[in-house]
Amino acid sequence: MPERITIIGSGPAGWTAAIYAARANLEPIVYEGAFNEDNRLKGTLPLGQLALTTEVENYPGFPSGDLTAFLDTSIDEKKRKYMAPHAKEGVSGPELMELMRQQAMNFGARIITDDIAELDLSERPFKLKSLGGTEFESHAIIIATGARANYLGLDSEEKFKNMGVSACAVCDGAMPRYRGKPLVVVGGGDSAMEEATFLTKYASTVYIVHRRDEFRASKIMADRALANEKITVKWSSNIDEVLGDDENGVTGVRIRSTIDPEKTEELEATGYFAAIGHTPNTDFLKGQLQTNDKGYVIWPVSHRTNTSVEGVFAAGDVADDHYKQAVTAAGTGCAAALDAERWLAAQGLE
Repeated sequence: MPERITIIGSGPAGWTAAIYAARANLEPIVYEGAFNEDNRLKGTLPLGQLALTTEVENYPGFPSGDLTAFLDTSIDEKKRKYMAPHAKEGVSGPELMELMRQQAMNFGARIITDDIAELDLSERPFKLKSLGGTEFESHAIIIATGARANYLGLDSEEKFKNMGVSACAVCDGAMPRYRGKPLVVVGGGDSAMEEATFLTKYASTVYIVHRRDEFRASKIMADRALANEKITVKWSSNIDEVLGDDENGVTGVRIRSTIDPEKTEELEATGYFAAIGHTPNTDFLKGQLQTNDKGYVIWPVSHRTNTSVEGVFAAGDVADDHYKQAVTAAGTGCAAALDAERWLAAQGLE
């Protein structure tokens, strides 16, 4: 018998959709992803991008404070004992995701730790196949697989993630380690200009490192960055290595000239922000849903989470190429569950 609703993904959008769908007695099944090396290397392990961050200071409802007792009583003991001690600075990304996951479970969501490897959206009920080989059908699907940040691929980037290496200035820029300190932003597009300009609220200096001698960004965004007295551009340069140590995290970067490869320079910095874009996790869709030129799933109906295929909905960063925040992802997860519930009711499948 087909599932009424299947949710693919396990970030804020996926868990919020699961909570709403479960409370509507739709008995959702959630494919949260597999714990395997391929997902680790791609940054697509279960619980989404927030599981790769430390403190989350901008998600409403979690002011700074000691949440230890709350976490101890809210999260399954077997999972809780493997979590890092609470840092008392709001809530951490892994803690927030585990709380959302537990909340979905409490309302009856069924969770499968596996990836959806194939799906056929050509007819309803839709056909799905997991990486582990399970085949089943579903009347409705919510795609909430998110988007992964692009990095340069340096070993030193990987080493210092969450210790000064970030891909989200809005998420992390206000944290104490960055305030009043020099920071580095890598990139030359609108995202890099936006990230660098935002970081000037907190940093003493923001270095933009760009491999060319002019920005790819729109003129208005580039001019705004260039006019900011706190921003210094390092033209025609690549990041050679992120510098740091285990105690302090990032302490600087070494850059190398693209014109004279023998020329290097070290910049002191406590933070390194990659602003070279995101890649939506849509490979498994194999072109069955309409996407934009960046690969993000399109919402063709204004203010709705419908996709180009009736009965398939999208939530979170897999469709949002603008905001990319946990709270907005959760909001569209709620909307997708409500849209799916109403669609199922209209089909007589509630």
